[in-house]
Amino acid sequence: MHPTRRTLTLAAVLPATLVALGAAAPVSHPAAATDRHGSRPTIVLVHGAFADASSWNGTIRRLQRAGYPVLAPANPLRGLAADTAYLRSALDAVDGPVVLVGHSYGGAVISGAAVGDSRVKALVYIAAFTPDKGESAGELAAKFPGSTLGDAVNPRSYPLPGGGTGTELVIERAKFHRQFAADVPGAEAAVMAATQRPVATAALEEKAQGAAWKTIPSWALIATADKNIPPAAERWMARRAGSHITEVDASHAVAVSRPAVVTDVILDAVRATR
Repeated sequence: MHPTRRTLTLAAVLPATLVALGAAAPVSHPAAATDRHGSRPTIVLVHGAFADASSWNGTIRRLQRAGYPVLAPANPLRGLAADTAYLRSALDAVDGPVVLVGHSYGGAVISGAAVGDSRVKALVYIAAFTPDKGESAGELAAKFPGSTLGDAVNPRSYPLPGGGTGTELVIERAKFHRQFAADVPGAEAAVMAATQRPVATAALEEKAQGAAWKTIPSWALIATADKNIPPAAERWMARRAGSHITEVDASHAVAVSRPAVVTDVILDAVRATR
């Protein structure tokens, strides 16, 4: 039997193993290499839990108008190692330099996928997790108070490829607007709720195997009205990573509600690493 919504808490959904809270010194990054052909980087956008690649539509239009090649692959949301491997396979089809952008759980995926890939010139975290090796999204979400996600999600089972069942989470449609996308028009939020991609609990519990932000320069956009990831957690992770930080009054769905701001942060990263 899976826990009912009434008894589900964030601690039950996202394990709250705490890590030390001491302020970390800013990370010193080597200067990013410039592509020898001077070509524009491909900007790869990775969505997070409860979303799909269409959440980047406003950003994609702006980047394409600016002349940049863009790729927004579907994030499987089944497990951190598997999702990271999938993103690496997508990157294998890209020629030349890359700027990787991750929203929410997608931040953990880009952090792993960029390890050891010299083509990745910058990492951009949009209201995202920035885990260190050995940390999970769940424990980082529980590190600071402020998330109300645990009261908004329902668990359900799904079949695993090798047999047995796993557990995935969906945000209740009636709560989706307030929880995930409070600054998005109601009609648009309703569509987002209907098309949301469930995330496996295993993806949120699995520990990161690498942290590319230790060697690749990074940028972070903090959504100060985020109800999924506490803004204090986003800020703490960004400071630890030595990221260039921008803050905006926006919900977790900041890529949908504030695509111009998201695009500006991405282009800041592009310009600084060319």
